[in-house]
Amino acid sequence: MTRGAIIVGASSGIGEALARELADEGYQIGLAARRTERMREIGTALPTKAYVATMDVTDTDDAREGFFELADAMPAVDVVVVSAGVADENYDLEWEVERRTIDVNVRGFTAIATAAMEYFESNPDPASDRDGHLVGISSVAAHFGNGGTASYNASKAYVSRYLEGLRNRQAGSDADVAITTIEPGFVDTDLSYGSFWECSPETAATQIARAIRKEKSHAYVTRRWRLVAWAIAAMPAFLERRLFS
Repeated sequence: MTRGAIIVGASSGIGEALARELADEGYQIGLAARRTERMREIGTALPTKAYVATMDVTDTDDAREGFFELADAMPAVDVVVVSAGVADENYDLEWEVERRTIDVNVRGFTAIATAAMEYFESNPDPASDRDGHLVGISSVAAHFGNGGTASYNASKAYVSRYLEGLRNRQAGSDADVAITTIEPGFVDTDLSYGSFWECSPETAATQIARAIRKEKSHAYVTRRWRLVAWAIAAMPAFLERRLFS
């Protein structure tokens, strides 16, 4: 049986590594991002058929249209991964930097997440126990506010809570869509701001693929980052302000 996965934000970092990982597992891959030529290079190197869609998630109407066109071009779409994101340090609170973070990480994410849910709910799979699987790449940064990346951390808190809301929504839905929240710590990409417990994109992709196979509702990448999340939750406010000012 043909399996397909669409990865939005597939031209670099975690998205690119996950495209390779899922292709190795037999998925046909829909690659969506702004860098068309880079995605074509990635697609030709995959062991399965690849489909390419040029997409800027900040143009939400066009991105949604492009998503549905990509999905319709593929023989099957079982998994949609929303991996597009930006993370710019901005202690000066320059509006253009904050606006772009919100446009990509909040508006763009929501545009694709809702499109994926609409697609899965409109195209139930009678041959499967699931009608689809939505995976959102959030961050451990969702668990705290940081003075230099306030909009990024807040945007990832939005992603985590939005996906939680979609999971709760499933209780009253006729469709059966698995929804997974991935919260990575430091991964060696252009978005990384530290080296503590940093892993490679390939290691992150392996663990994300495992979470997809197991249909987990939530996974930290790498798994030991759950310890950091727990420590932050128990941290006194004065200490949190000192650490993340």
